[in-house]
Amino acid sequence: MSNLVDFVKTGKKIVAAAINYKAVIKQRNLLRPEKPIFFLKPTTSYITEGQAIKVPENFQLVQEAELGVIIGKTCKNVPESDAMSYVGGYCLALDMTASSELKVAREKGGPWCIGKGFDTSCPVSRFITLEELGDPHNVEIWCKVNGELRQSGNTNDLIFNIPQLISFITKYMTLEVNDLVLTGTPPGNLPVSKGDTIEAGFGDIINFRFNIE
Repeated sequence: MSNLVDFVKTGKKIVAAAINYKAVIKQRNLLRPEKPIFFLKPTTSYITEGQAIKVPENFQLVQEAELGVIIGKTCKNVPESDAMSYVGGYCLALDMTASSELKVAREKGGPWCIGKGFDTSCPVSRFITLEELGDPHNVEIWCKVNGELRQSGNTNDLIFNIPQLISFITKYMTLEVNDLVLTGTPPGNLPVSKGDTIEAGFGDIINFRFNIE
């Protein structure tokens, strides 16, 4: 699976889960979704460490730290019981979101494409092996902005776990090698601005830093 290291260059799609933490449901007083909710981000939204998050004109952004699941084998109609065998590795990701655009889209019933898919909206870490991460359903996720802790959660709080997400997605679309599945974000996604520095990590296993320009 050495080619998985190049998931940013060779992956064909990013499938992202929305509203997938129990704490978010409780905080926002939302109804628990009956099935996973997904949106797509283009692979042109990827950036890696050393590159900057660019804010489009008149956009108001929020940060969302997430566990990313990198697909290791092409899969379609995968049962939950077999889903983890298709996971090739993981990454730490930010789902940068233009809250200003999503507000308008939600009010008008429009798509989330621009608010979620603008260039530089998917900063990611290096490839993380299965062994390095350990149990993906017990991972501490944290995110700081300018040194201030914004997000602190654990993947044990996911509404739909990784097998459920993969099984659901593959009922409708094929997942291919190096595709990325974003699993959702814990509470604490708040406004960020040009000049801010975002740091995020999985406990003390891995962390990264991105600047906003």
